[in-house]
Amino acid sequence: MIEHLPVILITVPILSALLTLLLGWHDRRFCYPITLATILFQFVGGIALLIEVMRQGTIHYHLGGWAPPLGIEFVIDTFNGYILPIILLLAVAAAVYARRSVENEIEPEKIVSFYVLFQLLVTGLVGMTITGDIFNLYVFLEISSIAAYTLIASTRRPRACVAALNYLILGSIAGGFVLLGIGNLYVATGTLNMADIARLLPASYGLATVHTAFLLLVIGFSIKVALFPLHLWLPDAYTEAPSAVTVLISTVMAKVSVYAMFRVVFSVFTTAYFVETVPVTELILLIAAVAIVAGAVLAIAQDDLKRMLAYSSVSQIGYIVFALGVANQVALEGGLLHILGHAVMKGCLFMVAGVIIYRLGTSRFSDLKGVAATMPVTCAAFALAGASMIGVPPTIGFASKYYLVMGALEAGYWVYAAVLLAGSLLAVGYIWRFIEVAYFSASSHHEDGGDHCPAPAVREAPLSMLVPMVVLGFLCLLLGIFVEPIMEIVSPAVSLLLGGA
Repeated sequence: MIEHLPVILITVPILSALLTLLLGWHDRRFCYPITLATILFQFVGGIALLIEVMRQGTIHYHLGGWAPPLGIEFVIDTFNGYILPIILLLAVAAAVYARRSVENEIEPEKIVSFYVLFQLLVTGLVGMTITGDIFNLYVFLEISSIAAYTLIASTRRPRACVAALNYLILGSIAGGFVLLGIGNLYVATGTLNMADIARLLPASYGLATVHTAFLLLVIGFSIKVALFPLHLWLPDAYTEAPSAVTVLISTVMAKVSVYAMFRVVFSVFTTAYFVETVPVTELILLIAAVAIVAGAVLAIAQDDLKRMLAYSSVSQIGYIVFALGVANQVALEGGLLHILGHAVMKGCLFMVAGVIIYRLGTSRFSDLKGVAATMPVTCAAFALAGASMIGVPPTIGFASKYYLVMGALEAGYWVYAAVLLAGSLLAVGYIWRFIEVAYFSASSHHEDGGDHCPAPAVREAPLSMLVPMVVLGFLCLLLGIFVEPIMEIVSPAVSLLLGGA
């Protein structure tokens, strides 16, 4: 079965989404368990593929037995073998978290379609991760994007449709850039298989067609990952989306888009192209540094918890892209670690925001005074994930930033290393906003009820929301303490990328 697992991870959830739709018409209570079981199956499959890759090397699966370039190929190597369990772990956490969140934020008649689209979104991201065909990367990107647009608009919030429309417009522009870039690569090489493109492309490095393809693809994926200043869709999308959707797109979708950028740059164009032929690393570093600082400053300026976390994502994406600009072993190890770390800590933080909205009906800082007194576990989870966001040892955030700084110093980028440290100091500013309000401000939530919420509503989250939030919070600490086993996967993945294979 293991040899067919790549295609099973795609086909089973598509069939499951159809089953969810059919049974949901009869009784919508079927939707949640089917969705959770399907994503759990995908997660177990992702772990199995990673183990197999670490044991026996890269897995190649040819759909229908047709070898590339005629057929479509799924490829699982150490790089996407590492990424796949991360995105599916966060998808499982989001799925567990979703049940109460969906009941609270989405109209009952939309629940069936919500879970159908939830599965399709995750499946599209899995397809993006494992495909070895660059056109199919685009196809899966569009599947996940269409599902995301619809999920964002599914909430009761009046501004959600506007946020989804803005995301749709910018996402379509990004998809257009990606498709045009793929078209130029096909013109230059005559194939859509990524390995074949990488093999044939060096003979065409000097062509304007290749330069155009690189530019179009980088811009397209930069919009998708919300790299500053191409982030304009992100704050509203993250803020207005249902909480479970925000958790999913901020952790899973963003990371797969980053993966796609890294895959195209390193495995299709290779380091020989973007470091030597068109040396753009300095420009990438500059953009990443601006993103780190600007995202953090904008986060500090917000008066809403969810919106603050949205802008902090702009800053944290800058850290990951920074590794792309340095492009050495140590920095890229830090970048891949930060993909894992940011997924876990941002998932926890957005779950906290969702729980607060669930209980209080608001995430504005002015309404959260003294909330730690009534929701101590929730606020403790925020503090733990927030410490990781800052980079406090021994959290995973500290480990990833340590490698990034060491990689920058190894490459001689002293100024940029200082920017990384400045970003962590700025992170203290926006994380402390919530800590101060929650722990050190007089509570407005009394036992007889406050202005914004009656007493019965001010208590800890239901277990289905509390457990995944606490698990992710503890993972921020545990992954930092036990980082060495993770590095045994990350280091070969980085070596693979730098080798251009």
